Amino acid sequence: MKSLLRKLAAPILTPLENSSGAYEYQRSHRTVLYIMGVLFLLLASIGLYFSLKIEQFAGLFPVTLFGLIGLICLIVAWVGSDKAVAKIWRNRNETYSK
Repeated sequence: MKSLLRKLAAPILTPLENSSGAYEYQRSHRTVLYIMGVLFLLLASIGLYFSLKIEQFAGLFPVTLFGLIGLICLIVAWVGSDKAVAKIWRNRNETYSK
């Protein structure tokens, strides 16, 4: 199941996993990514409910946006590598020289 989802999510995961440089990964980053994904999907579903209830279809734009963000968070947290999770948090251990 995970291998099939990794193939389907390759356009999302490939840029995150093919970055150069060292990275810092902590297990808590993946946990917080799961929580953020669930919260964004919950926010999208609440927005969808109220948008349909008051028949205000302009509310479907934020619903779509929050839903996509939630799905991306859950996909990266579930099937992404440690490097993909670190990249989405911008936790790279790089030194910049001027």
